[in-house]
Amino acid sequence: MQQENTRNTIIFFVCSAIILVVYMTWLQPQMNKGKAGKQGERPAAEAQVERPAGPVYRDRAEARAASPRVLIRPIATPEGAEGSVRGSISLVGGRIDDLYLTRYARELGSRDRVELFRPQGLPYAYFAYVGWSGENVPGLPNANTRWTLREGRILTPETPVTLAYRSPEGLDFTRTISLDDKYLFTITDRVTNNTGRALSIKQVGSVQRRDVRPDLGINMILHEGGVGAFDGKLKLLKYGDWRKHTNEAKQVFSGVGGWIGITDKYWMAALIPDQRRAGTGGFRPVVNDHGVKVHEARYESDAGAPLRPGFTRTSTMRLFAGAKVNDVLAGYEKDLGARRLVDAIDWGNFWFFTKPLFWIVDWFWKLVGNFGVAIILLTVAVKVAFFPLANQAFASMAKIKKLQPKQEELKKKYGDDPQKMQMEMMQLYQREKINPLAGCLPILIQIPVFYALYKVLFVTIEMRHAPFFGWIQDLSSRDPTTLWNLFGLIPWNVAATPVVGGFLDSTLHIGVWPVLYGLTMWLQTSMNPPSPDPTQQAIMKWFPLLFTVLLAQSPAGLVIYWAWSNVLSIFQQYIIMRRHKTANPIDGLIARFQGKEYQAPS
Repeated sequence: MQQENTRNTIIFFVCSAIILVVYMTWLQPQMNKGKAGKQGERPAAEAQVERPAGPVYRDRAEARAASPRVLIRPIATPEGAEGSVRGSISLVGGRIDDLYLTRYARELGSRDRVELFRPQGLPYAYFAYVGWSGENVPGLPNANTRWTLREGRILTPETPVTLAYRSPEGLDFTRTISLDDKYLFTITDRVTNNTGRALSIKQVGSVQRRDVRPDLGINMILHEGGVGAFDGKLKLLKYGDWRKHTNEAKQVFSGVGGWIGITDKYWMAALIPDQRRAGTGGFRPVVNDHGVKVHEARYESDAGAPLRPGFTRTSTMRLFAGAKVNDVLAGYEKDLGARRLVDAIDWGNFWFFTKPLFWIVDWFWKLVGNFGVAIILLTVAVKVAFFPLANQAFASMAKIKKLQPKQEELKKKYGDDPQKMQMEMMQLYQREKINPLAGCLPILIQIPVFYALYKVLFVTIEMRHAPFFGWIQDLSSRDPTTLWNLFGLIPWNVAATPVVGGFLDSTLHIGVWPVLYGLTMWLQTSMNPPSPDPTQQAIMKWFPLLFTVLLAQSPAGLVIYWAWSNVLSIFQQYIIMRRHKTANPIDGLIARFQGKEYQAPS
């Protein structure tokens, strides 16, 4: 029986290792190449995407020069910080199609800013515009309409610009575009009916992405693609679904208010109409447009009563185009009444863990000014919250470890009868009032925190390029140091090494913090009661190394949390073991350092 248990244990861990290796070296890269996550709702009605034809440009300068433009210029804020956006608006279509987010570097340490919008005619064009539609009303403003600049030349938070257009039928449009100090454009159209007949027309907003970069929409645990909310319900459509279902009809959502747009991991462009008016939003299908695939998020306001001759109507559409900062989105959600705008951040299915944890970390950050320190304070808070449960668990483990001599006696006495030995073990635990399962509690209670913190580090822009101390300049990325060049002491570019460089820099990249984590895990494991099975004991000794390799690829902030959590657990467990006079490896190491023989307490 004992041999069978040992064999099964070996088979289990060998299979687990094989599955792990296959996942890390083949399955995970394959999933990241293009599989989308859970498929969104199926479209219900067919629609045609507007397809403005145009030339292909060599670069952004040529695209800018192809049409008259209004500059978007950031200004210094009262606090002396740089403004949020810069770029330009094309007078063709009134398209906001040239936009950079000035507060965010494209890469850590780079002077290049994050690009959000890109003019049509360039690869991966991305833009937004507001137009009008109506039955039997030709010449309404659309993506190809040439507007005239009436007032203002540079759009800033302090200086709006005014455009004008007159349709062939006699509709006069006056458009005012304003910008706040963050990421919100307000497009206000005043239309006067000089046609002599009543017309049914409605304002239309469009966010279009023409082709999608191959690095977008490939992560299984992150939503990138269409996003919106109608009647308080979140609407999602991944890029993968847009690419896969080329000729299917659009998804349509109706209601009062709502919002719709396109989101990436950290950035979003979303149309936010007047929340008091009814309208229809939809994700338009992917169609071939001169060899280009078009992804469009579109909103159409209800036409309402016909516009009578001589009357003027004012309609407003807002465009959020920027970084998905929690406080910024929450502020717009409150001020505009755009429900669930903050859920454009992909909090995940366990948002009820992720959101509160982010609020706690964010509160600590506002208190201390460093997200790494905030994560350490979060670790302390979690330990304090679960202190009674952990205390009980560590006390049980200390008692079990102290009973080890009696357990050895039972193994010798009933070694040939495993069932009898188990019964005697359970009776021993009952006499000593020990719960053998209590040792699982310290790990189980931290699983929700571990997941939520991983999600926070992965999706929130507040963590992007957030520094800690020393070499950790981005808590959302892995520790940049590597064991293979002695953490930078040897001038060797590991990634550039032929044959093995890629493997060492990806699967076996192990930095300083993962090593610290591994050491703390090894010490904590040494303080736990050993398994009665020698084979399992041998296998458990390798667990710290295995988890060091696995966690080394995680965000540095997560490794810091886990290592610090181990330190606090070791400290708590050490005190309890000393109280119960249980042998522990820390006192053994101290005695060895002092050149003494360690005597276990009795």
